[in-house]
Amino acid sequence: MKQMVLMVLNNPDYCMEMLEAWAAAGAPGITILESTGLMRFRQALGKRDDMPLLPRLSDLLRGQETHHRTLFSILDDEAQTEAVLQATRDVFARFEADGLEESAVLFVLPVTASYKFTSHRGRGK
Repeated sequence: MKQMVLMVLNNPDYCMEMLEAWAAAGAPGITILESTGLMRFRQALGKRDDMPLLPRLSDLLRGQETHHRTLFSILDDEAQTEAVLQATRDVFARFEADGLEESAVLFVLPVTASYKFTSHRGRGK
């Protein structure tokens, strides 16, 4: 059964290393989203003294990196999922060996169906 591995990586500086590890482990494609959590959102609110009367999210987060990176990939089977999980463990082992403090949340979800849609504009009838 297909599975989705989803990770919220706390420090965006380590995103590329994680992407490379997942790709080397066989992830067929990885989507990267910029995200933020409630704690960082509240911290950003408390640090700003130039807020407009009705702030937008971009106003709140402007001027400093307050984001996480959310990565996800749809994997074909449990073996591929385990390879990506092991690659993640290996990256965190390197972080620990280098004395880096890093955190992430990772979870795996079953995918009951997945579809790919492609438009072929301009290729004739």
